Amino acid sequence: MSEFRITRTLPEDAMAAALRADVRNGLTSDPKTLPPKWFYDARGSELFEQITELPEYYPTRAEREILAGRAAEIAAALPARTLVELGSGSSEKTRHLIDALPRLHTYIPVDVSDTALEQAGRALVAERPGLSVHALIADFTAALTLPHSPGPRLLAFLGGTIGNLLPGERAEFLASVRALLSPGDALLLGTDLVKAEEVLVRAYDDAAGVTAAFNKNVLSVVNRELGADFEPDAFDHVALWDATNEWIEMRLRSRTTQTVKVPALDLAVHFAAGEELRTEVSAKFREDGVSAELAAAGLGLERWWTDGEERFALSLSVAR
Repeated sequence: MSEFRITRTLPEDAMAAALRADVRNGLTSDPKTLPPKWFYDARGSELFEQITELPEYYPTRAEREILAGRAAEIAAALPARTLVELGSGSSEKTRHLIDALPRLHTYIPVDVSDTALEQAGRALVAERPGLSVHALIADFTAALTLPHSPGPRLLAFLGGTIGNLLPGERAEFLASVRALLSPGDALLLGTDLVKAEEVLVRAYDDAAGVTAAFNKNVLSVVNRELGADFEPDAFDHVALWDATNEWIEMRLRSRTTQTVKVPALDLAVHFAAGEELRTEVSAKFREDGVSAELAAAGLGLERWWTDGEERFALSLSVAR
């Protein structure tokens, strides 16, 4: 019999406190930074959905192609009874996996948005008799405790989101994922791959300017939540390829010398003309590098799937 439950492990004020800490720390650092998770208020999420439909932005289409074409192979490699998804959002792509797993008993979507979890979870139990959905309102970058559920477990972290973490943060994150798994459980990881610079830069600097609006939206979030007086049009969107670190950086470049006030933090932030605020790192990967990072966390890479143009990869690694 289908069942839907939702559990909050994130305190009601946790995200507000995290925003305050991130803005204070990021705007007083040198160089200045803001974490990409603050792009995603309602407007930011809407803009990102538009980005995924742009001709320049290939990752979402490429990952969906792999999931649609390889879900049966993934399910055969690990016939999971529990599927856990970190940063699940609408759970749209995950339906390919859910449909392919014949023994699936429990789906555990994890997200900070209770609205997304509620909508997706109730839709899934209505569509799939016998599926138990236990949603968690939680920040998956913090310590996470999963509810009891039958094994084996398949934990999915899709979308290339791991690329938003710096190398040290990735190591900590993968170690925390391994701690959630028992021997024989597995991680299904989505990673964007290294490719030609012009292809990568276009994906983060589209001709229509949607990504520029998405990037600047973080300033609107800080304005609304902390009373800041950022003028988004006083900043230019910048996307560049760092060949040494093999990642894309998104930045906002101040067009003038200006001072921005953040009253909620009693903070005044000076920007020189041309000074840049980094808003996102999006690392790109190679198979041997992914394998090494997984191995360091106690996960053994067993399967590697790419889309037809080898732009994006899904990897299956098993907990040792």
